[in-house]
Amino acid sequence: MAGHFEATPGGGAAVALDEVEIAILRSLAVQLLELIGPGDEPAEGEDPLAALFAEGPSEPPTDPALARLFPEAYGDDDTELRAASAEFRRFTENDLRTRKRDDALVVVRTLDALTPAGDDGAVLTLTPDECRSWLGSLNDLRLTIGTRLEVSDEDGSLYRLPDSDPRKPMVMAYLWLGGLQETLIETLMP
Repeated sequence: MAGHFEATPGGGAAVALDEVEIAILRSLAVQLLELIGPGDEPAEGEDPLAALFAEGPSEPPTDPALARLFPEAYGDDDTELRAASAEFRRFTENDLRTRKRDDALVVVRTLDALTPAGDDGAVLTLTPDECRSWLGSLNDLRLTIGTRLEVSDEDGSLYRLPDSDPRKPMVMAYLWLGGLQETLIETLMP
């Protein structure tokens, strides 16, 4: 089980994590939460149903990582498509941000609930719902790190970085998260 998820009875998954892995995953999830930003809670005395009808931003984020997490719906090649993307973003981005934030919070909370078993770390056991949240967060983390590293489909050079390259730790995290994501997907497949 070390290093990869395995299916558990009832549709969940489990993975053995050492203390360093737990700390890295938690830190990355917290950084993702910071990148996504806080949720909009209704102000005191404000109608909570009004938040359901609040409009989101119509312009794409300027940060490349956020733009990757919240991409244009229809591209930006012509005026009509830009207008349609802006309209789509206005009515969907707030909900998408909330879902991504909720998924990252599940990662943090499940890691915080772990009870270490000595020097070996702990076994993280997830319910089916937690698996879906973890899968969403692992994907968001890989998209964010991949954007920061400027990973492309054609670029195999990241796999051959020298140890002295300052990007090496993030490349290792990117690859490790990919392995976790792949094994979690495998556990969820019938």
